[in-house]
Amino acid sequence: MTDLSAFIAGLPKAELHVHHVGSASPRIVAELAARHEGHSPVPADPGQLADYFAFRDFAHFIEVYLSVVDLIRDQEDVWILTHEVARELARQQVRYAELTVTPYSHVHRGIPAPAFCEAIEDARKRAEVDFGIALRWCFDIPGEAGLPAAEETLRIALQERPDGLISFGLGGPEIGVPRPQFKPYFDQARAAGLRSVPHAGETTGPETIWDALRELGAERIGHGVSAALDPELLTFLAERQIALEVCPTSNVRTRAVATLDEHPLPQLVEAGLLVTINSDDPPMFGTTLNDEYGVAARLLGLGPDGIAALARAAVTASFLEPAEKVRISGEIDAYLATAAR
Repeated sequence: MTDLSAFIAGLPKAELHVHHVGSASPRIVAELAARHEGHSPVPADPGQLADYFAFRDFAHFIEVYLSVVDLIRDQEDVWILTHEVARELARQQVRYAELTVTPYSHVHRGIPAPAFCEAIEDARKRAEVDFGIALRWCFDIPGEAGLPAAEETLRIALQERPDGLISFGLGGPEIGVPRPQFKPYFDQARAAGLRSVPHAGETTGPETIWDALRELGAERIGHGVSAALDPELLTFLAERQIALEVCPTSNVRTRAVATLDEHPLPQLVEAGLLVTINSDDPPMFGTTLNDEYGVAARLLGLGPDGIAALARAAVTASFLEPAEKVRISGEIDAYLATAAR
């Protein structure tokens, strides 16, 4: 097959680094903005959202992101958002997604934790029936909100413990938000059986990744692109096959990386790391998971076999049950064999 875009579009996939609110489509964002018109800077016209989502830097991205979070006002908003995110992922042949959810941001704005968890769980179960996609949750600490947010995120995770919850994360700005201070919260989450998946090394250097590994017990690293600057870290990650959740377009749009052509993805792959391709906040960054596979294919010089290997890597790095990993990997292999005819 020579049409790689068509191949990517039909390829079964897993998505490991995609944010709940950050995945809201322009249509949904505009509808929510219209509901709250006069009380939000977010445009109610989908056509104006591209300009609104033109980020000056990472700090501006966080500011805009939180303005979209402000549009999620009640349990129905949460359900609609979750169901629509699942619909969009399923359209791209995503069979399984670990969605990064930040309950603190919504509970802090007045949605009770039980109602929030009930909404995402109901939407998750409905999406599996409607779209054939399995969703799981990573409950994420918004780093910019500090230790009170960490305490509340852990409390919600352990007290509510929705069935889809599998991991515990840390997002938001890295600059000025040291990872070691969150160790007690990650220790408790891990003791309760949740997996550790903090963001690190996106807008800061390799030391942030080392902190995530040593202090937070990270089993995967969100972004992690600055690992390319530290040969010792590259060896450590490669030997232990600790996966990186790489989001190329996101890194450029937030100015973490200057251009796609300068993205360190090829160095990370060449060093033998387990690299997965993800979309992060796709509508905000004007991308899709399919687009990100296309970017990776260009940067790495891949054909169908190599692209399918990236899809398998995401399955390998996921927290799926072994039988489900075998099933989805088998789908990828069958699709590749059919496409190659």
